[in-house]
Parts: sequence; structure tokens; C-alpha cells
Amino acid sequence: MNERHEILLQTARERDKAEALLRELIEAKARSEQHLIETRQVDPVKKLTGRSSIDNAIASTKRMIETLNRHMDEFRRELSDDDAAMLEGRTP
Repeated sequence: MNERHEILLQTARERDKAEALLRELIEAKARSEQHLIETRQVDPVKKLTGRSSIDNAIASTKRMIETLNRHMDEFRRELSDDDAAMLEGRTP
């Protein structure tokens, strides 16, 4: 496997990690909001800014995933047909 393939695979692994983090953040947000409701509390950050810290983390993670996907798409367009076939596990 050449360096270009390794870069694309590493980027895909990092994107997968970011997607897992996003799922965890969404779950944490739901738990946090439920806890606030149950304890009749207000998120002070959200009250002040309109967005909770978790909302900001979710938005940031989504932007990171979009950036990684965009870079992967650009990188794939630059691969030759043989390189793309090798990366997908097909024989060129």
C-alpha cells in the first residue's frame, strides 16, 4: 500500500472516530437535558448564549466530519482507477 492509500485510510479511520464521538455527544445531550428537566434546573451556558456546551461540541464535531468527508472526496478524485480499485480491495 502506498502513502496515498495510507493517508486516505487514516482519514477514514479518524472520520469514523469523529462519527462515534458525535453519537456519544448526542446521547450525552439527551441525558443532560433529561437530568435538567428532572432536577428543574437550567443550563447556565444555554441560558446565557442560547446554546449549551454540548450543542457547541456537537456542531464542532459535525463540521469536522464534513471537512474530513470533503477531503476524502477530493483525495479520491485524484486517485487513478487502479489506485481506487486497490483501495476498495478489487484487482485493477
